[in-house]
Amino acid sequence: MPPFPNESSSPAPESFTRALEQELAWFEQVLETRIALYFGHECRVRGIEAHVPPDLAGDASSFAEAVREMALDARERLVLVLALAPHIRPQVLDTFFIQNKTIDRGFTEFGGVTGNRHGGFLPTGETAAFIVAGGDLSARMDLLSLFGEGHSFARNGVLALEGREAGEPLWSRSLQVSEAFLHRITSGGVHRPEYGAGFPARRLTTPLTWDDLVLSAEVMEEIDHIVGWGRFGDEIMESWGLSRVLKPGYRALFHGPPGTGKTLTASLIGEACGVDVYRIDLSMMISKYIGETEKNLAGVFDQAEHRNWILFFDEADALFGKRTQASSSNDRHANQETAYLLQRIEDFPGVVILATNMKANLDEAFFRRFQSAIYFPVPDAEQRQKIWTRALHGVSRLSDDVDVAAMAEAHALTGGSIVNVIRFGAIQALREGRQRVGRRDFEKGIRKELLKEGKTG
Repeated sequence: MPPFPNESSSPAPESFTRALEQELAWFEQVLETRIALYFGHECRVRGIEAHVPPDLAGDASSFAEAVREMALDARERLVLVLALAPHIRPQVLDTFFIQNKTIDRGFTEFGGVTGNRHGGFLPTGETAAFIVAGGDLSARMDLLSLFGEGHSFARNGVLALEGREAGEPLWSRSLQVSEAFLHRITSGGVHRPEYGAGFPARRLTTPLTWDDLVLSAEVMEEIDHIVGWGRFGDEIMESWGLSRVLKPGYRALFHGPPGTGKTLTASLIGEACGVDVYRIDLSMMISKYIGETEKNLAGVFDQAEHRNWILFFDEADALFGKRTQASSSNDRHANQETAYLLQRIEDFPGVVILATNMKANLDEAFFRRFQSAIYFPVPDAEQRQKIWTRALHGVSRLSDDVDVAAMAEAHALTGGSIVNVIRFGAIQALREGRQRVGRRDFEKGIRKELLKEGKTG
């Protein structure tokens, strides 16, 4: 089981708070010993190693599961519980508020920062180094490995040192645990970030099924390949040993007229793979200020990187457009954004789907990085009849003069347009006090859809 399971499992609260209580009690013993030894106070033990971490072998809590999955040793668990302390028992760290009377301020070696609203002590890397290493320079240097890209903390997106200021020491960064991990170990469930400026993406869901998606056999075969990667990608990369030659992740382009099923397909792929699909809100993503678009993108990619999500960029040409000759600072800025996107998409270990109505507007450099480029055409007459029939399945409020086959044959509408026509017809009938939708209701709705598309027949 990964540190962030796709399915929420919620054990009784006492079953996972017990492990945290034990871990905190052990941490307090270690902290008390470190303070006593560092300042030469009387102490019952010779080192913090005398305090053995709790045995979590038979514990079924989310915290214990995560510790076992990442195979954390004592010092890694100390750093992890230090990062968790402000969230689950902030008073544990109040001892770091003691003052150095010689210089009338806190001790430099304690590190720590204060928050805007939180009144407690917020640990930094310096705090972790003090607890784990004390004055041992070698142990302090060894601790750096816990924050490297190859460590399980980084690989699983559990905790990191964040917010380094230019010119200041690495250890001055804040020690921050991810919201997803915090949510898992405190509630046993899956954390889904809230939509907003800090996370401009919405989870994509649908009540429809594959039976509601009418596409050609060729298109469905392409889609099945994406589902196959979602299901077997890890096995292909690891068990089959192809990680040497294959880049992680899968990149797909959906292109074709609006209303042809691109968004629905992305939703259904997520359901088939058992993962969440997040639709990126480009209106909140793109900024006129230099560096802000990249920053917004980084926030989404960083959160998604360890979560097994599918990222869906709709109307992608707005963000992934062709690069131009850099004749101005704006051109250079736009080209820089495109280059950054290319790199993040190429390095993303999950599935990325770009959808566009205008493939010609996309930068050609993207196509070389895609495993699939799938065209969603306007459905033919036979497919349109299936869409009409399935959309109206179970609807008993149709007049006898409604001829689905004739409408499908006569009007080249997409699936999205057909759904709009059905919505219009139902509203029209009820506005006129009727309980059944008739042929003229649908015909009026069809004319509206054709006018929207610039057609007259």
